[in-house]
Amino acid sequence: MQVIFMGLPGAGKGTQAERIVEEFGIPHISTGDMFRAAMAEGTPLGLKAKEYVDRGQLVPDEVTIGIVRERLSRSDTKKGFLLDGFPRTVPQAEALETALDEMGRKIDVVIHLEVKRETLLERLTGRRICRSCGATYHVIFNPPKEEGKCDKCGGELYQRADDSVETVATRLDVNIRQQEPLLRFYETRGLLRSVNGEAEIDEVFAQISNILRGVE
Repeated sequence: MQVIFMGLPGAGKGTQAERIVEEFGIPHISTGDMFRAAMAEGTPLGLKAKEYVDRGQLVPDEVTIGIVRERLSRSDTKKGFLLDGFPRTVPQAEALETALDEMGRKIDVVIHLEVKRETLLERLTGRRICRSCGATYHVIFNPPKEEGKCDKCGGELYQRADDSVETVATRLDVNIRQQEPLLRFYETRGLLRSVNGEAEIDEVFAQISNILRGVE
């Protein structure tokens, strides 16, 4: 099964991806991992991508799709893959479609982990980190025994600047705008399946499993 996994920051993709890999035996392929591997291995496309990254520039689509194509050609994807973080735009989705078609493959399903903006704000702004030992807490889902104090070392807990409501809200709004055309693209192709990401973790996985068993 060839699967694209979509969802906004905080939707819980990482948690679910681990379980999908374990249950269905397909590799979880994230954009970041692909770039890091290609650059570390010194492939021609990896070196080209590194030039842009080192200059603080966006890697062009043609380089990105080349790296994606190389990764999807590897033997561990024979049973399929879970592609996460790519495509991000409609042109990238079209380029991926063309590349897969040339490889004699196609996307079977696009799973969208759907979570309301206000829920994501709550999840993403509730993180607290210990200044002393780096332990991580969440004011709602994993609170410390004593407010503002680390359970492990007694250190002060703080909120990172990029976890503030204003920063997270801006980041979410940008992601929502970017994601909407892509969701429409896959919906028109009949590939999009939405999952309620606000349910309990086991229930979310049950929804995803039902979808994936339908395309096996």
